[in-house]
Amino acid sequence: MSQVTLVKRQFGHRARLALSPAEALRTDGQAHAARTMWNLLHAWWQMMPKEKRTLGHADAAVRQARKDIGFLAVLPAQAAQAVLKTYFQAWKNCWEGRADAPNFKGRLRTVMSVDVPQGRDLNIVRVHRRWGMANIPKVGRLRFRWTKDLPVGKHAGVENRITGARLVKDALGWHIAFRVQSVEVKPEPHQGPEVGIDVGVTVPLALSDGETYEHGEWLTEKEKARLLHLERRAAQRKQHRKPGERTSRRLHRTYDQIAGLRAKAKRRALDWQHRTTTAIARTYGTVVVEALTITNMVKSARGTIEEPGKNVAQKSGLNRFISGEAWGRTVTMLTYKTARLGGTLHKVPAPGTSRRCSACGFTTPGNRESQAVFVGKNSDCGWSGNADHNAARNVLHLYRMGLALIPAAGRAVVRCAKRVKPAAAR
Repeated sequence: MSQVTLVKRQFGHRARLALSPAEALRTDGQAHAARTMWNLLHAWWQMMPKEKRTLGHADAAVRQARKDIGFLAVLPAQAAQAVLKTYFQAWKNCWEGRADAPNFKGRLRTVMSVDVPQGRDLNIVRVHRRWGMANIPKVGRLRFRWTKDLPVGKHAGVENRITGARLVKDALGWHIAFRVQSVEVKPEPHQGPEVGIDVGVTVPLALSDGETYEHGEWLTEKEKARLLHLERRAAQRKQHRKPGERTSRRLHRTYDQIAGLRAKAKRRALDWQHRTTTAIARTYGTVVVEALTITNMVKSARGTIEEPGKNVAQKSGLNRFISGEAWGRTVTMLTYKTARLGGTLHKVPAPGTSRRCSACGFTTPGNRESQAVFVGKNSDCGWSGNADHNAARNVLHLYRMGLALIPAAGRAVVRCAKRVKPAAAR
């Protein structure tokens, strides 16, 4: 009898909240209080000597601030502690080179969010096939869309339970993101074939076996016309605003409408990415992608006054297309979905994959005649075909040759940014 191996898995589930105007007002108040708490912590950090920047001293400062500043009391004590832990973790990420140093959070450019650290405070109940209810401290019982079974009631236990949640507001309204911990059977190794994937702008995903995954525009023609109209209206209203004058409610309303359309496009893109990556993870046992440095690929070509760039408008349009495809998010989804189904994902070096002939190995810049056509210049070979599929086959070839990138000590290799000085920051 074979022994079953159980593994503990943590994942998140996001659902839309249905709030009344009073509930939305209380939730907004908590989010603004959490942002203010972050800013007060950052000011305290900059003011205190290095030897006083400890978790204990910061906790005492947070408790005193909640007593002295009246509107901070709308934020529950546990949510305030979550802000404190997040702030210290931000500095730790900075010291280890994974992120920039923390900074003040502005009122308009910051994502509004409130953390509920304890899952037992939620008291989740399913009241309808489509709706559930959760208790949010100092807000009340809130309804949310029930789109996925959650470990609540008799289905919850020590191993399968909700450990906490986070309220997040975007252009589509307030959402609740549950943190779920569950124990599942460890999947058997995936017996599917190997596949290489080439990402692009014209063809979003091209596979080495000839399969392609494409999508249309994220917005319809009517929605794109509406978005262009709103952007022009916002630009016109912004021109009539005097320097230092507060933004009018009409302009704020226009900005909200623009954000709503862009959020709709992003939601459709996420849906396509989830469905596509799930299909790939179920079909293939080994997935190979290029190790792309996307931040360098989308840098501006504007240049400087002394050395102005060339083809700036074309490069700006290409950067928008690359950012819109969100290649990094696709790779992230493939990483955890292949692991969940017993497969593996590998990365190989990207240079040369689009110029190499997958049939004979001859490499020259002239092989790729256009965006879609590849014609080998080797007279002994003469292979021609789709350029994206050719690149995908080269990606798979690099993996089979043993050129997959292996991170040191089983984790990604990071280095501290030059602008950050860990010794001085601590």
